[in-house]
Amino acid sequence: MSSVMFFIFPNGTTSPEQTKTPVMSSEQENAKEWISLFDGKTKNGWHIYNNETNGSAWTVVDGMLFFDPSIKVDGKTAGGDIVTDSSFENYHLVLEWKISQNGNSGMIFNILEDAQHEHSYETGPEMQVLDNSGHPDAKIIKHRAGDLYDLITVSKETVKPWGEWNKAEIKVYKGKLDLYLNGTNVVSTTMWDDNWKALIAGSKFKTLPEFGTIKKGKFGLQDHGNQVWYRNIKIRKL
Repeated sequence: MSSVMFFIFPNGTTSPEQTKTPVMSSEQENAKEWISLFDGKTKNGWHIYNNETNGSAWTVVDGMLFFDPSIKVDGKTAGGDIVTDSSFENYHLVLEWKISQNGNSGMIFNILEDAQHEHSYETGPEMQVLDNSGHPDAKIIKHRAGDLYDLITVSKETVKPWGEWNKAEIKVYKGKLDLYLNGTNVVSTTMWDDNWKALIAGSKFKTLPEFGTIKKGKFGLQDHGNQVWYRNIKIRKL
């Protein structure tokens, strides 16, 4: 809303001068849309899938969410996949990740968390996180970094070497799925149609009836037993 100010001139006349509310730039407006999922200081908003462990192997270090497999409770790694408390539908998710040498992890999305499903991957598809230069999975097409795990391989390999940061993006909008790695759209497909069902039928997930069917679900980071770091995790609704 504009306000009106009147200035008195020497001859006694008045002249209105409007002072307008500052207009936000598109960058400022876009910044308002993003919701941070990780505050860089705590694990608030996150928990271990089905509360399998106390999750102490997931630590917060220098603004990063770090999985340290050496942290154990009663001789067992206090890990498990860490997932968001909230569920999301039609969104653009962005984060950065780096993996240890020969390491493996993953970003799992549209997860249905309940007692009927022991693991997050039973319902949620995964964008692969991997050291392509050293992990055995790199020898399998559709299991390499950036792949829609076991479903679609990347159109172009843009992953950086282990120990370096990668920017990943997951966009889901009314069934349209796009995965980006370091600014490149590496996977593009449509979920829930006949082609999607055929992809699942030809994958290792074919015996899981609810895999890839969830339209509103949680987002998770995988404990695959290797050191991995995540940061700058944010999401906006589409």
